[in-house]
Amino acid sequence: MMYLTLKLIHILSAIVLFGLGSGTVFYKVMADKSGDHATIAVTSRHVVLADWWFTTPTVIIQPLTGILLADQLSASFGDGWLWWSVVLYLLTGLCWLPVVVLQIRMRDIAAESLAQGRALPSIYHYYSRIWLWLGVPAFFGMIGITTLMIFHNSLWS
Repeated sequence: MMYLTLKLIHILSAIVLFGLGSGTVFYKVMADKSGDHATIAVTSRHVVLADWWFTTPTVIIQPLTGILLADQLSASFGDGWLWWSVVLYLLTGLCWLPVVVLQIRMRDIAAESLAQGRALPSIYHYYSRIWLWLGVPAFFGMIGITTLMIFHNSLWS
């Protein structure tokens, strides 16, 4: 029962992590494309909140439940699938950390320029492009991790 409970938590956490990441990209890109400064400011604020409330806990839950599940399966980090999963998770995390910093900066820039009645400065759009491109390897990293989790027995047997 412990294994299935851990697996459920791990899978639900992965769904939230991947789903929320995809959703925030969609809403932020759509807000930016709208050109509506108020929409951009509100969406930027909500993207930061979503990261704190949902992404951060799942980023912690994933490795904790993953380690416990690996232990339940008697898997070791010498197993190719587990080693690659950890590497991809760390690389994804290295993309996510600067994304968080950029999101906070964009939120602050959008709010400040809106409050002052000024157009969004070019630095906002520059940060937004970097934010989006950091999401590309993170997206494919999550696809890779999920693939390894599902097919690990088939790939390494």
